Amino acid sequence: MEAALEAILFAMGNAVEAEKLAYAIGQETETTREVLYAMMKKYQEEDRGIRLVELDGAFQLCTKSGLYSYLIRAACQPKKAVLTEAALETLAIIAYRQPVTKIEIEKIRGVKSDRAVNRLIEYDLVRELGRLDAPGKPILFGTTEEFLRHFGMKSLEDLPSPGSVQLENFRAEAEEEAAMRLNV
Repeated sequence: MEAALEAILFAMGNAVEAEKLAYAIGQETETTREVLYAMMKKYQEEDRGIRLVELDGAFQLCTKSGLYSYLIRAACQPKKAVLTEAALETLAIIAYRQPVTKIEIEKIRGVKSDRAVNRLIEYDLVRELGRLDAPGKPILFGTTEEFLRHFGMKSLEDLPSPGSVQLENFRAEAEEEAAMRLNV
């Protein structure tokens, strides 16, 4: 019963009424409460990182308050990079065209790319390589060593080259887009 209650409370995350817990494990409410109180005592005696608390007739698994500093440090670590389609598209442009300016990226994508570029910099997949010697001195972007590690490459020469079918598709899409812009 303890394992079942622990699994339910862990999975639910929030406080669960004793009656619902009793129903879930097929026991009487009083029996369930007795098991829960025994679990509370066991968590305290074993000096565990979690505790079982009762909140207005409901029970919840919580972390011990003395361990909050560890939780804060864990929560403040950088999150694993999850790249959106826009970020992946921007990353591909930077990887194949580097060094490249944001204006060039936006010209290729057809939309603003500030957020995508900033996210890629935040994830250390892209970095500033310097400035273009042109009016306004736009920033040049390129990939990082982390980019190579993340995608399992030794150098940029390992980037796959687009096949002839892909190149033909790209060419057709570009021609179609150019025709649409001329007609507008």
